[in-house]
Amino acid sequence: MRGISITGRLETAIGRTRAGRRAADVVSELKERVVPTHWSSLFGVVTGASLATVFISGIVLMFFYVPSSQLVTYHGAYAPLDGATMSTAYRSVLDLSLGTPGGLLLRQVHHWSALLLPVAVTAQLLATFFTGGFRRPRQWAWLVLVLVFVVTLAAGWSGYGLPDDLLAGTGLRIVQGIVVAIPVLGAWASSVLFGGGFPGTIIEHLYPIHLVASAALLALVVVRARMAWRHGPTQFAGPGRSDDVVVGVPILPTGAARAAALGAAVAAVLVLVGATFTIAPIWVYGPSSPSDASAGSQPDWYTGFLDGALRLVPPGWEFEVGGYTVSLAVLVPLAVVGLFLLLLAVYPFLELWAVGDRREHRLLERPRSTPVRTGIGVAGMAFYGALWGAASADIVAVRFGMSLETVVHLFQVLLLAGPVVGFVLAERICIALQKRDREVALHGFETGRIVRMPGGRYVELHRSVDRYERFRLLAVEPAPDVPVRPDRRGRLHPSLRLRAALVHVLFQDRLAPPTRDELAAIEQDERVEELSAA
Repeated sequence: MRGISITGRLETAIGRTRAGRRAADVVSELKERVVPTHWSSLFGVVTGASLATVFISGIVLMFFYVPSSQLVTYHGAYAPLDGATMSTAYRSVLDLSLGTPGGLLLRQVHHWSALLLPVAVTAQLLATFFTGGFRRPRQWAWLVLVLVFVVTLAAGWSGYGLPDDLLAGTGLRIVQGIVVAIPVLGAWASSVLFGGGFPGTIIEHLYPIHLVASAALLALVVVRARMAWRHGPTQFAGPGRSDDVVVGVPILPTGAARAAALGAAVAAVLVLVGATFTIAPIWVYGPSSPSDASAGSQPDWYTGFLDGALRLVPPGWEFEVGGYTVSLAVLVPLAVVGLFLLLLAVYPFLELWAVGDRREHRLLERPRSTPVRTGIGVAGMAFYGALWGAASADIVAVRFGMSLETVVHLFQVLLLAGPVVGFVLAERICIALQKRDREVALHGFETGRIVRMPGGRYVELHRSVDRYERFRLLAVEPAPDVPVRPDRRGRLHPSLRLRAALVHVLFQDRLAPPTRDELAAIEQDERVEELSAA
């Protein structure tokens, strides 16, 4: 024992404990577990890095922020507002930004990180949807990811109003108008949220909402990470890859090093952007005032689609029932956005129910292999994009010298026609890409060289693709089949008919895998190529 160092003795002692043995088992499993190296798997690292930056900066900001609507007279570092009346919350943020060393950097890093987080979550949603990464057993992980997106919106929205500047006050006034317009319960809900009339004590109520939403976001991310660990990684098809065999790098040390490097780079870029690009200059906007509004105010990008939905409702959509005025200008956008998010959440379960496939899928699908699903995804993107663009209809009108009504009408047309056009184009492009991949895999690339065979036949030489590329191009699962058979009483259940119809719609454009004759033709073409080379 004399030759063993103190750290060595400590390591030995810890290793003998129950926690030490558990940690050793986890480390051993991390060294054995393999993760793919495809770029799409890095979106989760970006999400984790931006989330960590948001939380670290947010925790520090808690020590400086005062969530109070009480009015005070400002006497601080910013001379243009000296003697102005403002809320305690606004003064605390102003003092932090202009009177505390490093305070402005901290605020801006927090804000930029909060803007990047929805980008990373949205990229995860798109990558998972278009590659079929939500198939069994990951359908519940998809639902958690959708909840992460929704809670991210709630956390960002609640944080948007906390500085209590004029821009935040304008946004809260819009929220108050939406809540009041809810039939029957609107006035009561507005009174509870704002503590009476506007602005009331909204800051005191908004601050705990922001804390709860942030805590829920962290909990959901942990739950999703736990699900990802239990289900294992996903990968694209290739030689040696299957639902049971993963090709990639071990988590320790290679995978962890790659993730740590990317996470550190993301955090560094956020700090650099926060140090060089000004965002949310509250001293320019001034304190919030119930009688004033900020001209040309725009919400943060991730809530733009909610604002855009309100702007696209035609005027005059309201009626009276029992003395109450029901405004469809609020109810319809809320219903449309709610239905959109609901369809986003339940789509994997709908596809799983239609297919009836109980297998566990670890291999991802190329978007072109499922034209209808890809078309649905593109249609959803076009729908979201139209709502998002409509949030800036006033800015577009000013920049391009158009009337606001014309811009709104254009976005209304885009909202209705965009998803249809997007679906059709995406579906047709996917089918064309499938046919091209099949042609290349079976016959190779055209070379333009014509040779004469020993029997006198002329053939054009094709440059065949390598084995890995051919496997990737032809890795298409056959379309699922739902047999429509009557039960013992000779009746066809309506749900069975509906399932068969859904499967037909969802997978009708998926090309069938190559036959044995087509695979034999590949070998013949390769022999011709070898003979020509000889």
